[in-house]
Amino acid sequence: MSPESAVTPAQIVLRWHVELGVSAIPKSVKPHRIKENLDVFDFALATDEVSAIDALDTGIRGGPDPELVDTKLFPFKVEN
Repeated sequence: MSPESAVTPAQIVLRWHVELGVSAIPKSVKPHRIKENLDVFDFALATDEVSAIDALDTGIRGGPDPELVDTKLFPFKVEN
């Protein structure tokens, strides 16, 4: 990846998925973000960059255990 090309953190994560051969399904309703999500094929991550991102996974959950999430933990109502 050349230093003069500006890519967003989201593009780096999407490209990381491409490098690993993993399918990602990004979501956006904003046209500029949809275009940005597709613009991940004109750069590549170096092997050490992919390894550095891989190393971020510590195996420790950063949020609540999904088994414990309930209306007591998050007592707000989402309006439609």
